[in-house]
Amino acid sequence: MTPNAASTSAGPSRRSFLASTAVATAAVAGGIPLLSACGGSDSGTREGATSRKDADKLLPTYVPSTVAEPDIPSKNGSAAGYTSKVDLAAFATAVPEKLGTGAPLKIMSPLWGTPPKPGCAYYKELDAAAGTKITWQNQDGNTYGEKLGAVLASSSIPDMVVVPDWELGGKIPNAVTAKFMDLGPYLAGDKVKKYPNLAAIPSDAWRVSIFGGALRGIPIPAAAASTIVPYYRKDIFDAKGWSVPTSADEFLSWAKDVTSAKAKVWACGDMSWSAAAIFGVRPAGPLGWNIEDDGKVTYRIEHPEFLEALAWVRKLFDAGVVHPDDKARTGDASQRFTAGQILVFNSDMSAWYGKSAEQAQSNPDFQIEGMDYFGADGGNPTLYASQPATIWSFIRKGASKETVENALAAANFAAAPYGTKERMLVEYGVEGTHYTVTDGVPAKNDQGNSEVNNAWGMLAGPAAYLAHPDLPDIARKQVEWQQRMGAFMKKTSTYGMKVIEPSRYAGLVSQFEQLELDYVRGHKQLSDVQQAISTWKSSGGDKLRDWYKELLDKNGSGN
Repeated sequence: MTPNAASTSAGPSRRSFLASTAVATAAVAGGIPLLSACGGSDSGTREGATSRKDADKLLPTYVPSTVAEPDIPSKNGSAAGYTSKVDLAAFATAVPEKLGTGAPLKIMSPLWGTPPKPGCAYYKELDAAAGTKITWQNQDGNTYGEKLGAVLASSSIPDMVVVPDWELGGKIPNAVTAKFMDLGPYLAGDKVKKYPNLAAIPSDAWRVSIFGGALRGIPIPAAAASTIVPYYRKDIFDAKGWSVPTSADEFLSWAKDVTSAKAKVWACGDMSWSAAAIFGVRPAGPLGWNIEDDGKVTYRIEHPEFLEALAWVRKLFDAGVVHPDDKARTGDASQRFTAGQILVFNSDMSAWYGKSAEQAQSNPDFQIEGMDYFGADGGNPTLYASQPATIWSFIRKGASKETVENALAAANFAAAPYGTKERMLVEYGVEGTHYTVTDGVPAKNDQGNSEVNNAWGMLAGPAAYLAHPDLPDIARKQVEWQQRMGAFMKKTSTYGMKVIEPSRYAGLVSQFEQLELDYVRGHKQLSDVQQAISTWKSSGGDKLRDWYKELLDKNGSGN
């Protein structure tokens, strides 16, 4: 089984995980809705956040799954790891009876790649098993925000809609509140026990599913220790006798030594995302705000480490150790990595397995490893926890009771945990039709590759896990890396909170993404970045700080 969607990257649009200031902040421009500090659950536009105490009243009762004990239990905010061979005969049943009635259900979801054909064997089998009758309206994940905005602005909304965190910009947060229903009457407290797989979703994931004062989202849980990984070519490092750098200066020195434009080998791609972790820069968006020890509320761009991280990346560019295509922002850095043109590159957790599987046959010597983060000075790093959920499915307001129950039946099936027949069906389809199993390793055939492109997996998910039966050692390495990095993980004051900022501050940091790209490439000066920070403060940043101070004083810190 591949990792559940919460633990990996669904596609190139998942930029909200990355450390670039404006990318993630733009995803929350105008806010990410949460229980409002003002008014009832359906009173319209919201500004504010919720306290843990108030949120707890809205949450489903947590009943953890005991179906399959992980080989590597979660630790330090990591996903759980499963490294044993697949034994289909031993797999449990997570949904003993169909909860769906077979009533029609229309679902819109982002999907990367070619969508399965309507009525394909995969969809038919899932519908039969879950008791559903779904018409999928799959949309290109790379342009999903455009479609999502248009649909939510219309009067015709599918019964169920998937909304990723990175698409929560502009008017979409308020549309979520206005167009999707409160699921509290179906899921709050012990009501969730009708849907055992949803009950097994950790409470923190449900807590960030409170939109506009009500429990509206059905989450895909994410590991708090999920983050961008600085990958390196271990096979080449070993062959050359190189040691992995353990400080910012060591990395730069190593990069200069190994780069040879003549041989078409460069040390790295653009290291901006990893630099944020190396220098201890807080995440973008609401997670970038924090109450300091002296009680002052500050934002990420106000701290020296923000400029220090940018300055270090600029040194890499100036030294000529970054591949020219990364400087020009063209092509695919991961392909340059597998071709040996760059030796280090940033990506999300999914690249560890994806690149290993891709190269297994054509390049058996290929080895990808995750470099442990180090502090800039060679000490321990300061890392920050990711939010416990970043993708949700919603049910349209006004849906009939039968439609809601069928949508929840589908979500409950999709949230089946690892080690169950239902999880296997969602991830691989039907044995003999979509895949075969040899020596405990399932392998999709051509039909499986074309049909099991997982829109079902976007409806909900179990607690974050990692499992690759064909490459179990990769799952082990992924989880162990998360656990090592999780030991240095901190939570900002807004962790676990969904914050909707006043619309007047929307786009306040939008200038920073391009500015950072230009600065590290030598097209802008330090004074330009400093001026942008000053402008941010005077044009609303200081007032937004006061707003966050009041919000956190009232609701308490999320950490």
